Amino acid sequence: MQSISPDAHGVAVLLLTLLALFLFTRDRIPLESSSLAILIILVAGFQLVPYEKDGEVLLRAADFFAGFGNEALVAICALMMVGKALETTGALQPLANVVGRAWSTRPVLALVTTLVAGAILSAFMNNTPIVVLLMPILVGASLRVKFPVSDVMLPMGLATIIGGMSTTIGTSTNLLVVGISHDLGRHEFTMFEWVLPVAIVGGVGLLFLWLVAPRLLPDRTPPMADTTPRIFSAQLHVKEDGYANGKTISEVLAKADGLRIDKIQRSESLFLAKLPSVVLLPGDRLFVKDSPENLKHYEQVLGATLFSVSDLEHPVDEQTPLRAEGQQLAEVVVTRGSPLHLRSLAAARFTSSYGLMPLALHRARAPSSQVTGDLNMIRLRAGDVLLVQGTREAISRLKDSGTMLVLDGTTDLPHTHNAKRALAIMAFVVAAAALGILPIAVSAVIGLGLMIATGCLSWRDAGSALSIPVVMIIVTALALGKALMGTGMAEYLAFGFVNAASGLPTPLILSAFLLLMTLMTNIVSNNAAAVIGTPIAVSIAAQLGVSAEPFILAVLFGANMSFATPYGYQTNLLILSAGGYKFSDFLRVGIPLTVIMWIGFSLVLPMLYQL
Repeated sequence: MQSISPDAHGVAVLLLTLLALFLFTRDRIPLESSSLAILIILVAGFQLVPYEKDGEVLLRAADFFAGFGNEALVAICALMMVGKALETTGALQPLANVVGRAWSTRPVLALVTTLVAGAILSAFMNNTPIVVLLMPILVGASLRVKFPVSDVMLPMGLATIIGGMSTTIGTSTNLLVVGISHDLGRHEFTMFEWVLPVAIVGGVGLLFLWLVAPRLLPDRTPPMADTTPRIFSAQLHVKEDGYANGKTISEVLAKADGLRIDKIQRSESLFLAKLPSVVLLPGDRLFVKDSPENLKHYEQVLGATLFSVSDLEHPVDEQTPLRAEGQQLAEVVVTRGSPLHLRSLAAARFTSSYGLMPLALHRARAPSSQVTGDLNMIRLRAGDVLLVQGTREAISRLKDSGTMLVLDGTTDLPHTHNAKRALAIMAFVVAAAALGILPIAVSAVIGLGLMIATGCLSWRDAGSALSIPVVMIIVTALALGKALMGTGMAEYLAFGFVNAASGLPTPLILSAFLLLMTLMTNIVSNNAAAVIGTPIAVSIAAQLGVSAEPFILAVLFGANMSFATPYGYQTNLLILSAGGYKFSDFLRVGIPLTVIMWIGFSLVLPMLYQL
């Protein structure tokens, strides 16, 4: 086997790739910022130091912008928006009703129904909206049927990942791998070409999730149970014989530790500034918000009279206690791309914009840590869960906005007259691509146009469906993949891998490569792992003199197996928070599932491709 030596450009690209993989794991740095920084370094580097051989420029800086027009990226963006139409029209509501009834009537079979339904749907659309659809159903069912939601939510999420492996359009990772294979002049995969290996191996995985996984999971209490005291708007009236009379605001706040005053009213038309030096007089009204217990405490220590804002005729006492008519609690899960991601509640103007009062916060990355300081000033991260209180209408408006994941277990998806139309258009997109009538990018763009033309999707919803982080990481990963291939570094890495595995049969080399991709995707982005791994897979097959198809599929399957950590895939973060899971729970279920899928594909792929 001829030795291959890397050049300076290849080494630089490899180091930049390692830097990119490191940055992609840093939650404090927005994914789109990391991607843009890597893209800038790559483009600037090849512009300032051209990659030449024999006087000919082999890679130009402009070559790395081609990812913005890549067919796979176009298909991914179009499918994101088409999937958004299914969500906004309520086209999936019949499935929600079936799953909900199953949990109410036959909970023993309900789990397998949920797993199979989630897996099948994920074969044709991104699994994030499917998980978002099923999570409130499971939360509501757990409250009605009295079963631990932690027994079923994690298996459900992992089942959607398995289902997403089975078709070309199941995940953005699949589309990327297929697109890169086509760009490299390799086999052009059809939509259902690898359904058989996924059906065989994934079927075993679903059985594990149904029969074994719930027994491996301890009962976990969701981070925000419905036991947190409600917050009430109230007024403290300053009395002549009370402590607050004649005291400054700073003295009152020192006496009533924890009291927060929204505003001070002296007469019907006079409101005072909340300055520390303001002196309170009898009859002044302090507008406050807090739990009933705290409000009664403030009433006692200040010698004031407590009134409910909704009933000023009667002071709060045993006969007229504070009541929360029309108020509900809901959990808001912070997702990447939501208005709360990497922002504070104050910066997002959450309370004034949505009419909801934040009560508590669960940090996904450090669930055991206490949240100290002002809740409104904490910078929120993906996976954090915010407990809010408000009217049913306010919670419904937040949920219908589609900008945040709201778990309340009460509100159904909207079911409009466009639902059947949206399903028909989606069926056309899938059928046209599956039958080879149109490439998936073309059918998806046509489907998007039909969704907008028929009123199933507005431009505003279409724009909100696009994820800038996803677009940027795909473009950057495509650029890195092109650089690895163009500089010969992919071939060098493949040579090193084959050389290290020399003497092993080809099926074992394939199995080792599949395991390597699986480990990588649980650490970094699955799209990054897929785009960087595909050129290396093609080079490994060339070194071995065998078909590249099984090695390309090893990248595709390995990059999708984000089972073992909550940070490998966005839906894992959502489930980590909503189900009250710990990192160890993903290891309990994810590692055995990963081993099952790895061994399964290691056996099935060599048999199907006669290695």
